[in-house]
Amino acid sequence: MPYNTFYETLILVPAVTFVLSVIIKGLLIKTGSWKWNLERSLWSWWMPSVHSSVVVSLATAFALKYGVHDDMFAIVMWFTVIIIYDAINVRYEAGLHAKLINESLGSTLVGEKKLKESLWHLPSEAFAGSLLWIIVAVVLFYI
Repeated sequence: MPYNTFYETLILVPAVTFVLSVIIKGLLIKTGSWKWNLERSLWSWWMPSVHSSVVVSLATAFALKYGVHDDMFAIVMWFTVIIIYDAINVRYEAGLHAKLINESLGSTLVGEKKLKESLWHLPSEAFAGSLLWIIVAVVLFYI
């Protein structure tokens, strides 16, 4: 394989993925009638899932550089599965808990900041982020 800046140090592939995911999320939020807002671009929910994007691009880059038969690929793959599972399921449950707490404390939280209820990704958001960044990792591999 000829020299490739992105694959010389694998940290660059997920770093590029993170930046592009945040930009894409920001553009999608802006087109959804909201104004451009960096804070919203960094939300831990909505499309595309930055969590899924970063770990899937890392797993794809690792597979392209070292192959899927490398034992470290198994570690990277399971890390990816756990992160995506957390983004879809565990944080969904945490959001339900926050909603119940906000409802039960309702009047006592007047003037206080309520707990954040939207913490999760829909499976379609995780899938879109994953698919998009498999493509980006492959493109960066062949640059």
